[in-house]
Amino acid sequence: MEATKTRLVDYRVKNGVAWIELTDPPANTYTYEMMRELDDAILKARFDEAVHVVVLRGAGEKFFCAGANINMLKTVNPVFKYYFCLHANETLNRLEHTPKLVIAALNGHTVGGGLEIAMAADVRIARKGAGKIGLPEVTLGVLPGTGGTQRLARLINKSIAIELMVSGETFDFERAKELGIVNQIWETASSDEFLDKVQKYAEGFCPPHRAAKAVGRIKRSVQTGVEIPFESALAVERELQQQLFQSDDAKEGLGAYLEKRKPNFSGR
Repeated sequence: MEATKTRLVDYRVKNGVAWIELTDPPANTYTYEMMRELDDAILKARFDEAVHVVVLRGAGEKFFCAGANINMLKTVNPVFKYYFCLHANETLNRLEHTPKLVIAALNGHTVGGGLEIAMAADVRIARKGAGKIGLPEVTLGVLPGTGGTQRLARLINKSIAIELMVSGETFDFERAKELGIVNQIWETASSDEFLDKVQKYAEGFCPPHRAAKAVGRIKRSVQTGVEIPFESALAVERELQQQLFQSDDAKEGLGAYLEKRKPNFSGR
């Protein structure tokens, strides 16, 4: 396993899966410095041709992330706060725009900006009983300002999204799954077992099991397409499909289908 240790974000790669870990326990709250390191890790995973899937997690067993560091927000001026939010928006947009599947492994409480980070992932998997989830920023007199108001309203029913945010309610992962915020909930004996299971799940979207380039382009087609007019979205879909038609994996997939054998994808 390749590993590069930074002060607030840990980045490592195993079997085609890049793990990005927020490392400021116990709550893994983020500062501008952490967001800079998260931004760097996202770009590193994007440019690494050996990486096919990205997994986000929080250090420890109590929190995925509890959002922005309140002590930091209390000490900086409004100008800094504005640019802090702008940079966080750009970082999460970069994650969303990266044509590789991104999985958020919710191994603990996922609240405030922590949920905002998780919602920028493509798939959210939670460990049963590991914590609460929600956007309680209204209790601090502010709004979810790292994309929360927009991503939650796009992810679930708009009216329910407003209700959840104005109430500031936090709730268990089971309700989050019912609402469509969480994709799956896994019951495991330990946090380590949960993360091992996430690794195996992520590897299922890597070569040779899956055509990773197609997985990434499906993600890009959806993430871009839902935000633009339908005709324009179809044009994006066609262009991405044309890229895939020229790939080695498309040749392998079509050939394997005709030859009635299991495909052996290379990710190219």
